[in-house]
Amino acid sequence: MSKNFWEEKDFNVFQIDGLENRMEALITNIRPKFEELGKKYSLFFSGVLGDEYFAHVAKHARRSVNPPKDSWVAFSPYKRGYKALPHFQIGLWGSHLFLILAVIYEAPDKVIIAERLLKKKSLFNKIPSDFIVSGDHMKQEAIPLKKAKKTDIEQLLTRLRDVKKGEFLVGRHIAREEAVKLSEEEFLFLAEETFEQLLPIYKTMINIK
Repeated sequence: MSKNFWEEKDFNVFQIDGLENRMEALITNIRPKFEELGKKYSLFFSGVLGDEYFAHVAKHARRSVNPPKDSWVAFSPYKRGYKALPHFQIGLWGSHLFLILAVIYEAPDKVIIAERLLKKKSLFNKIPSDFIVSGDHMKQEAIPLKKAKKTDIEQLLTRLRDVKKGEFLVGRHIAREEAVKLSEEEFLFLAEETFEQLLPIYKTMINIK
């Protein structure tokens, strides 16, 4: 029988009090999985995009008091970091697993990225309606794509373009109750399927065919 990739104890890490204790549990329970996914999906993105992609596992190194509320592995074609570029992420909050494509406020090209996406809003009609969008990577809440298609996507992309702190995230959230039921095979299939659905949006962001 195929084992499950994610377990309750992975999500429970984010309920542990204190920076040191939470970091210790995160490093023990979750980081090895992110390292494993990093190897797998850096090869996946390198293969489908024809450029070398690198995995960046969150280290939370700058924290001195507040324990992290989420953690992730991110993928970008830049070895030294990912925040300045559109990037893919696999990560966890205490409430859910996320598989997303993100442009965050550190990205210097976010104005032109927003303009490209505003011209091609029809791309969002081609991705599954169970996807989500968000305008803040620091918050776990997101807007279901089904609802967002009416006005939210345009508003979020306009904010990405016009507001210094504007961000844009699109992808899938899987509730922890569902995530812990997925076998390793099912999870990896879901992740790959999600990223394949996001590739046309990513290619528009970085202006490649």
